Amino acid sequence: MARTKLQLPSTRRSLPIALMRSREQVMAPIRAMLRASGLTEQQWRVLRILSEFGPQDLTEIARQACLLMPSLSRIIRSLAQNGLVIRTTDAKDRRRQTVVISRAGQKLIDDNSVQAAQIAASYKDQLGAERYELLLDLLTELEQGGPAPISGE
Repeated sequence: MARTKLQLPSTRRSLPIALMRSREQVMAPIRAMLRASGLTEQQWRVLRILSEFGPQDLTEIARQACLLMPSLSRIIRSLAQNGLVIRTTDAKDRRRQTVVISRAGQKLIDDNSVQAAQIAASYKDQLGAERYELLLDLLTELEQGGPAPISGE
């Protein structure tokens, strides 16, 4: 049976690679900000989620922060040891933990919010407000749609 060789797009026009290159570009100034605060990207995401949405269980934090549970467990342990989050055990289900941001954790968010907003505004200025919002909408659409089914599978 003869197979037709599929032509892959150039890596310059490959969506996964373009997303990774763009992520690195977008994250560079954020990483610099976080280094000065002593936080990792993952720790920042967890603190941002807890600051924005309030107490969360580990499953919800993992989902919103795009983290695997083993990584999240290590991150939460580190944040708790540093006094940035507080873990509580659910009274009804002792296996379930809820995490809340501490005052010190919220202070880190507050102390960096102006710089983080300036970084975001710089990308909005670069793209223009309408294209910036369109980009976010398109990325949300990709996230919610998942990969297209492959024919023949």
